[in-house]
Amino acid sequence: MNHDEVIFLGSAYVIGLLANRLFLPPLVGYLITGYILNFFGVLPFSGLHHFADVGIELLLFTVGLKIKPRSLLKREVLSVGSLHLIIVTAVSVLLFIWQGGHLSGGIILGASLAFSSTVLAIKVLEDNGELSTFHGRDVLSILILQDIIAIGLLAVANGKTPSPWAFALLALPLIRPLAHRLLSATHSDDLRLLLGVFFALAGSALANYVGISADIGALLMGVALSSHARTEDIAEKLWGLKEILLVAFFLQIGLSELPTVEQIQDAIVLLLALPLQGGLFFLLFVLVGLRARTAFISSLALMTYSEFALITTEAVVKADLLSSQWQATISLAVAGSLAIAAPLNRFSHRLFSRFEPFLSRFERKSGHPDKLPESIGVAEWLIFGMGRTGTSAYLALHEKEQRVVGFDADPTILENQLSHGRRVIYGDAEDVELLNGLRLERIKGIILTMPDFEVRCSAIRQLRKRGYVNFIGTICYFEEERESLEMLGANFVIHPLTQAGNHLAKKMFFA
Repeated sequence: MNHDEVIFLGSAYVIGLLANRLFLPPLVGYLITGYILNFFGVLPFSGLHHFADVGIELLLFTVGLKIKPRSLLKREVLSVGSLHLIIVTAVSVLLFIWQGGHLSGGIILGASLAFSSTVLAIKVLEDNGELSTFHGRDVLSILILQDIIAIGLLAVANGKTPSPWAFALLALPLIRPLAHRLLSATHSDDLRLLLGVFFALAGSALANYVGISADIGALLMGVALSSHARTEDIAEKLWGLKEILLVAFFLQIGLSELPTVEQIQDAIVLLLALPLQGGLFFLLFVLVGLRARTAFISSLALMTYSEFALITTEAVVKADLLSSQWQATISLAVAGSLAIAAPLNRFSHRLFSRFEPFLSRFERKSGHPDKLPESIGVAEWLIFGMGRTGTSAYLALHEKEQRVVGFDADPTILENQLSHGRRVIYGDAEDVELLNGLRLERIKGIILTMPDFEVRCSAIRQLRKRGYVNFIGTICYFEEERESLEMLGANFVIHPLTQAGNHLAKKMFFA
């Protein structure tokens, strides 16, 4: 490692740490680091762009592992995604022509500004543990729809069309049997990580060869493998690697070009339009029948400018359809939108709680696909989070002939649990409306097994605020979490791995 790489990594860590102390995601610090290094004349080292590309490919590959193709055909995905694109593009084109720009350049730029940042949205949803929730899947599906449209848009911007062999990518699912055999035969953690990286890069290389975006190839390869039982394990193995490589992506945005005063002013105008983008998404989500809460959280996740706009702007500038000053303007607008959206998404649930009385007025009265349960019947125990821990708790209570109901916000988990005859209902533990609407008088105990610490804290806080006085049990992964959860009102807090060790020792001792 040369000294340039040490400077980049050290600077990213220090400024990322400062951002984190200010309750901002580290990625905001990485963006700022790129601009600071650019200001002092530090040039990117030779492998930075390549590392950034690999990071995005690994990210989209792991996302593809979690995709159910039929989710793209949902009404809210097709209608909201397409209508938003048409409206934003039309308005942008009119403004661009009014300022004397080329029609074709305005169409491509306008469509690019309608797209949302795939990297940030997925990163935020993943960090919040919401990638598999109802709204997380809708956001992800809209992003994929945008990426598919982006393929054709980029082809127009570059003045070339994809190879006829591009349709061969649709045959990727045919390699599924062979890929599944390889996954099943791979037992070593190191080899499983290597195999995951190979699949991601193989998909991107194949797509690049036939004239399609490499990112789309990585995504489609993930989709092709999504049904295997070990895909979740591969995604976990790739998590740390892609996190490190994505630092390069955020650094290179700031390193691209320092803007002039005029370009900064233009970028500020674009950033001021962001609430209009988010508002349009919200209204469209509500019109297709989603609850105000789902619409608001989804809209915040999509309220950014896409890194794809950087690519199309460069192509359009080279084709002399835009002036070169737009490159720095769009770069700053994209970076600024990421910096604004990241903290807003971190507090999206709290923000909705504050504005709920106003936002709920826009909600349709019926027909919500994300509707809340009308009743929990005669249940005496509630479990939020029906993963492995939640399912174990459910089965233990069921064996004791206790009346128990599970809640989960992941449609796939719901489908699986219902197929086993368990009583599980759609519900998000951060949904204040859900917690306030539950009849808790006869509930003996509530178990919270969601992986995200903030979600567990929020649920306990809201339940105690409602006046619930019976038992609340939850999990923790660090000792400081235990203290915070008990202070908020949890009666029982266990560490899953510690309890597993205690249980194993007792079983062996009394054998």
